Amino acid sequence: MEDSEIRRMYEWIQKRVSLADTTDGIAISFDEPGPDDFEEAGFTHEAVELTLSSDWWDEMVTDIVETPDYAEPGEGPEQVLEYARDVVKEYVAKRLYT
Repeated sequence: MEDSEIRRMYEWIQKRVSLADTTDGIAISFDEPGPDDFEEAGFTHEAVELTLSSDWWDEMVTDIVETPDYAEPGEGPEQVLEYARDVVKEYVAKRLYT
């Protein structure tokens, strides 16, 4: 995959990470895309295979949702959301850049 396509992918996935509605503190929600979502967004079948069927995808999903567990006390919701979105970038870029 081209660098620009990898960047477009992680930016697209990052937009699916949001703050969850909760009264119990900060929570992260991830609208996990399926193969059809990737293809509707214009990603190739190869891109879908390199992500959804990889060993690291499920680990990334877990890390995204668990981000608040690792945030420092007192960090605000927007900062935690930024951390969760950084998780996406780290996983996708690290696994797909060659």
